[in-house]
This record gives sequence, structure tokens and C-alpha cells, in this order.
Amino acid sequence: MFCFQCQETAKNTGCTVKGVCGKPEETANLQDLLIFVLKGISVYGEKLKELGTADRTNDDFITQGLFATITNANWDDARFTGMIQEGLQRRDHLKTKFLSAYKEKNGSDYDRALPEAATWVTANSSVFAEKAKSVGILATENEDVRSLRELLTIGLKGIAAYADHAAILGFQRDEINDFMMEALASTTKELTVDEMGDLVMKAGETAVNTMALLDQAHTTAYGNPEITEVNIGVGNNPGILITGHDLKDMEELLKQTEGTGVDVYTHGEMLPANCYPAFKKYDHFVGNYGGSWWHQNKEFESFNGPILLTTNCLVPLKKDNTYLERLFTTGVVGYEGAVNIADRSAGGTKDFSTLIEKAKTCSSPTEIETGTIVGGFAHHQVLALADKVVDAVKSGAIKRFVVMAGCDGRQKSRNYYTEVAENLPKDTVILTAGCAKYRYNKLALGDIGGIPRVLDAGQCNDSYSLAVIALKLKEVFGLEDINDLPVSYDIAWYEQKAVAVLLALLFLGVKGIRLGPTLPAFLSPNVAKVLVEKFDIKPIGTVEEDIAAMMVGK
Repeated sequence: MFCFQCQETAKNTGCTVKGVCGKPEETANLQDLLIFVLKGISVYGEKLKELGTADRTNDDFITQGLFATITNANWDDARFTGMIQEGLQRRDHLKTKFLSAYKEKNGSDYDRALPEAATWVTANSSVFAEKAKSVGILATENEDVRSLRELLTIGLKGIAAYADHAAILGFQRDEINDFMMEALASTTKELTVDEMGDLVMKAGETAVNTMALLDQAHTTAYGNPEITEVNIGVGNNPGILITGHDLKDMEELLKQTEGTGVDVYTHGEMLPANCYPAFKKYDHFVGNYGGSWWHQNKEFESFNGPILLTTNCLVPLKKDNTYLERLFTTGVVGYEGAVNIADRSAGGTKDFSTLIEKAKTCSSPTEIETGTIVGGFAHHQVLALADKVVDAVKSGAIKRFVVMAGCDGRQKSRNYYTEVAENLPKDTVILTAGCAKYRYNKLALGDIGGIPRVLDAGQCNDSYSLAVIALKLKEVFGLEDINDLPVSYDIAWYEQKAVAVLLALLFLGVKGIRLGPTLPAFLSPNVAKVLVEKFDIKPIGTVEEDIAAMMVGK
């Protein structure tokens, strides 16, 4: 295996025996083979579009296939084997359709060379493991070409996650799905560095559009998030803990648990669900339990009731963990030994009755903390306070905003983000989204004239809200350049959705981003140099040095 898609990759180079995340070599290789098959589907999908006969039947499959390979999403080799088999069937069906359409339009058979991803065939899944060894990341020998292709592919995985959530709520855009096929197919071609760079920037544009679509989907279905004090204590009833990002699952779980005597709690990236009007009406929606994803081995254990994983991040159980019988997965998530809740049929709902009945046999959650945390500062809410914020900036009460969005992770070096939050001057405001917030959202950082010093926009995809806020401030202050705002970016990354957010920020023209705790291993020295020269991306330094630099706009 060779995998370097997450921030914790071994020695910041690549995992070669077993993933630091816990991913076995067999699973990593099957994921590589699935991506290879998706590239083959995309080759024919792109060609059909060029013929004017675009095929939309594989949009969801490509999106979900990419999503399934995100770090800590799916650990089930049988699921990946099934997706590869289905993908080969889909690709060959598309191939037949393309060859027929080409001949009909041109009066002759297609006789040009096709990449191996579009032609490799097998009817025997036993060869998957061996084939995967030859089609993974290192199959591209040139380091810089490999870096650009992987930057694009890794960004695509994040885009796919957001696109899938939007599609579940009935929101899709053909141009987003078309770009995913274009980008995947591009990695089978010999392109110039400039052409590959243009596709990376187009991925940033697509990431912005996809996050905007998901924001529209969420707010249309559930209303605009409201400023909310979220309970972090526990009640006396048995509960179900829901984690991940899928708000449709949240909606259906709340409806099905109403009146059952079973409470519902969020965990990790599902915390922002507490701030949506559509969910706040449920009396049995108690609040949030615990912190970010990597604490789950302890927090899932002490919760005592069923846990529903709707998306990443799922951490492998440790030997002393006893909650496997209480672990349920759904959507793209898979874990051997956990019960998988089947997808909803067209127009239907998922059936969570198994979880509910399991919950009724469990003890109530063990209390691990008490109090509240404040959330709900997405763009609609912050813009409603725009006059107050602008006045605070003009008066000097707020000297600077620091965007500290992104991911949390296990490495001790991430204490940097807690220390930055603790040591920023009292006239600064932190803008956050994603699970990076857990490094400081329970600190008593106070407020500035009633404006909390931590404004939490929501899930990682709600980084879109932070972009909307920045662009609105640029307009209000009459600035030509977004980089002239009193805003610094100190971003924490871990997995592929954070890469999509990073590309979105670069597309929007943001410069001077600090990225940590390490720069991505998939950036070759030459590609990293270009990003530094063009966008002034920089690694984090010491807390003291970075705060001093940010406060003077550097």
C-alpha cells in the first residue's frame, strides 16, 4: 500500500504497511482499485458528454465511490469489493453506449487508444488485490505529476462528500458531476503542468459551488442556523448518539425516536445540528456528547447506548472496547461487525427501529461534562449582526478576525491551536467551522461588546459561511481585495474535505494561509513551492511568532 491522503500519514511521507488511521493494506489497495475503476467510468462519461449525449446514471455512484474512500469512512473490504464489481459493470455498459453513439455520429468505429482504466476487465474478484498493487498512487512515476494528480483527486473526494449530502436532500447540479468526471478522466491523460494546475483551480471553484449548494439544501430543509446554547450534559433516559455530517439521517432519527423514551445526542461534526430550527423543536434532542472524532474510543464506550455513524470519522475499536454490538453504520460508512442500516428507497425513509429497540435495553449516558457551548453563527446569523460587527471593527473594539476552521486530530502538535486561541489578544474574534473547534470551543474566551470571541459557523462544509462573511465584509468596507480585510487564516487540516475547503479559499483569492500542523505529504517540493510563491501558503510556526505576525496582517 501507499497512502498519503491524510495529515497523520506516517513520517509525513506515506503509509506503506498499515495506515496510521488503522486502515489495513488490503483495504487501502481496494480503495485504490475503486478509484481506478471510477476513472474508467469517467473516461466514457466525458466522451459521451463531448458527443452531446451526456449520461447521468453514474453521477451518484461516482460521488459515493469517492466519498467511501475518505479517511475513516469505510473499513469494510466486502463493501469495496462489491463497489468495484458494480463499477466494472457500469463502466462496460457506458463503454457500449459510447461506442454505439460514436459510430452513429461518425459513421465508423472508435479506433483511438484508451487508458487501461477504461479497458481492464476481469470476472474474478480474486485478482483485485493483485491488480490494485499496480494502479495505486505510485503508478505515476513523475513526482510532480503525481502530486498534482493526487491534489486534484484528494480535493475531489471532499467535493464528493458535500455533493452527496446535497443530493440526498434533492439538490444536484450537472456541472458539479461533470467536473468530477472531467477531473478523474484527466488523471489518465498526459497533460501539461499548466493544464493540471488549471484543473486544480477549477476544483476550488467547484468546491465553492458545491458547498453553496449544500448550504442551500440544508437551509431550505431545516432553516437557517440560530445562535444556540447547546447542552453538553446528559439526561436520565437511554440515548442514541449520532455522529458524522448527514442531516437527513438526523431528521429521520429524531422523527422515529419521538415519544419512545429514547433521547438523541450529537457527537463530533453533528454538533451544529443543535442549531437548526427544524431540530430544536424536538424535546428529546438533549444536546451534544463529547468532543471531536478521535476521542470516540472513550466517549462511545461511556455513552452506553447505540452509536450511529452517518459519515466519517470512524476509528477502529481497541481491544478493550465493548461497544461493537452498539455500533451502527449507514450511507457510505462500513465496519465489519457493525450493523449497517440500509439506504432509503426512492421517496422513503431509513428504518432506525433496530437502533431504537437496542437503545431501550441500554443504560443512560455516563456524564462526562456539564454546561453549554454556543453555536449557530453561520452566514445568515452573522450577517444579521453585520451592523454590530462593522461598528466594532470601525471603533477598534475588534482589531482582527482569525479563521481557525478545519479538522481536529490526534497529534500533540495540535495543542498549538488551543494555545493560539488562549493567547490571541482580547480584541480578536475567532471564526471557526469543522471539528477544529473542539480545540477551543469550551474555553472561557469571553465576548467583545456582546459578540462572542468564538463564532462557530458549523460543520466543515460551513466554511462556505466564513467565505460569505468575508466577502460581505469586503463589500461593506469597500475593499478591492479580500486580502485587505483584517482577517488572518490559521487552518488545521486532517482529511480530504479540508483539502476541498483549502482549494475553495485559493480559488477565492485568499493568500497568506497558515496550514498545519504539517503541510500535506502529497505536495511535492516543486508543487509546494508554486503554492507558496503564488498564494503565500505557509506552515504554522510557534504560537508567539504566528500571533505576532497575524496581528500585523502577515
